[in-house]
Amino acid sequence: MRIAITPSLSLDDAELSFTYILASGPGGQNVNKVATAAQLRFDAAGSPSLPDRVRTRVLELAGSRATREGVIVITARNYRTQQQNREDATQRLVELLRQAAHRQAYRVPTRPGRAARQRRLDGKAHRAGIKQGRSKQFDS
Repeated sequence: MRIAITPSLSLDDAELSFTYILASGPGGQNVNKVATAAQLRFDAAGSPSLPDRVRTRVLELAGSRATREGVIVITARNYRTQQQNREDATQRLVELLRQAAHRQAYRVPTRPGRAARQRRLDGKAHRAGIKQGRSKQFDS
């Protein structure tokens, strides 16, 4: 099965590996007995699904969640069931990949047009006239 990231990018769910660990937090004695926290591992450096641009960006965005080998590790322990934590970890990885796949819009530097320059000068002249009117008038 494939996980859709963007319309042009998707991941094979076989690239994700999950392990379950004991979680802290709510659950009473159940927390001590059942491994409900999900730890997702995704080998971003070796993934055939990611273009090079997205690969480098996602490893940069992952920060301390990425290992030296380029494996992203996400631990989800917000919920009391393995399934909910698994879905939470997957969703967090998808959001990270979407953020990495988003391309910044290239800003084309422009100059103010002739009318804008004229409006600016008119405003300055108007302001100067107001200030000129505040000065003392000397009658000779």
